[in-house]
Amino acid sequence: MKKYYEEFEPGQTRNTTGRTITETDIIIHAGQTGDFFPHHMDEEWCKTQPFKKRIAHGTLIFSVAIGQTADQINEVSITYGYDRLRFIRPVFIGDTIRTEITIKSKNEHKKPEYGLVVEQVQTFNQHLELVMTCEHILMVQKATT
Repeated sequence: MKKYYEEFEPGQTRNTTGRTITETDIIIHAGQTGDFFPHHMDEEWCKTQPFKKRIAHGTLIFSVAIGQTADQINEVSITYGYDRLRFIRPVFIGDTIRTEITIKSKNEHKKPEYGLVVEQVQTFNQHLELVMTCEHILMVQKATT
């Protein structure tokens, strides 16, 4: 699929399917990152904390959410980076998250054959509560230069 810079319009929205976060996700992510903080790994310690149970790593939720958005390959677009990443609410084992992507803005790039497209990425739990938000910046080839 090819979707050029000119084809992106602010306000365009798409939604992903859901994905349930499991204990296995948390254990694998801890092993990959080295983040074995008790907030993620120690059920008994967590009972003494405000949320009373283990929470998923923010970086795990970010990774899963961005993975959810990668349902189409755009041959003329590449990730340029992420801005304004925030973890709004905790995600627990058994929560199901889904992600909504809205085109926020378009800007010129220093290379005239490309433009920058900013997607607002919002991830919600099964209660439709916002759990994570960020801006995904894409460098997209122009159809005409």
